[in-house]
Amino acid sequence: MKLYIKIFLLLCSVNLFAQNSYSLLQFKNETVDFFKQPSQWNNNDLIKLGIIGTTTFLLIQTDQSLRNEIMKDRSYYKSFPIELGRKYGELYSPLIFTGLFGLNGLINKDQQSKKIAFEIIQTTFYSGLITSGLKIAFGRARPFTEKGSKDFGNLFLLDDEFHSLPSGHTTIAFSISSVLANNTESNWLKVLCYVPAFLTATSRVYQDKHWLSDVFLGGIIGFTVGNWVTSKHNNLEVKGFSSSNRIYFSILF
Repeated sequence: MKLYIKIFLLLCSVNLFAQNSYSLLQFKNETVDFFKQPSQWNNNDLIKLGIIGTTTFLLIQTDQSLRNEIMKDRSYYKSFPIELGRKYGELYSPLIFTGLFGLNGLINKDQQSKKIAFEIIQTTFYSGLITSGLKIAFGRARPFTEKGSKDFGNLFLLDDEFHSLPSGHTTIAFSISSVLANNTESNWLKVLCYVPAFLTATSRVYQDKHWLSDVFLGGIIGFTVGNWVTSKHNNLEVKGFSSSNRIYFSILF
């Protein structure tokens, strides 16, 4: 809840230097459009959603054996790459990135920086709501509880030990990375943008906070929402008018 309050306050600050775009009004309108998306999906979208669900289910079958192997070597638990990945997926990361890009946009009147700041907050907010809802709905025990990889249905609203699926850190990491990658034309920079996100996914499994299937689904959520947000704004800039883009799962394949 604190994260969403901070996001709202940051959106208010973005609105102060936004002129005709990236304002609270635009955020409100696009939020309504975002949550209408399931009613607009076609058969292909539903099939691809099914593939994501099936892949997650299959990974669940391998989660325990993978964890058993990883737990044999804990020597890299506090290593730099693992800790970097963990920190990149923390709740403060999107706030820091938004603050930096937003401040640059305000000081230098850089519209691209304003756009990135707005998109990071927007993507993190949408994907965070989805992930939080699924965490509560699945009620999956985290690996370190030693309840096994198939322990679901624990309906504890505030007990984080049973909010394993999907991974929130990985959702945040791929939300940030997808926005950054989609705002550069360099293929090398696009790849570089995703490196810390994959480190986040690796760290969550290695530090025994999540199962492999958790980070897979969290990454898919952050990546898909980030692509929807950035493509919507890119279409608005090209066409000059509002577009009712759907969330295309085809970007995943």
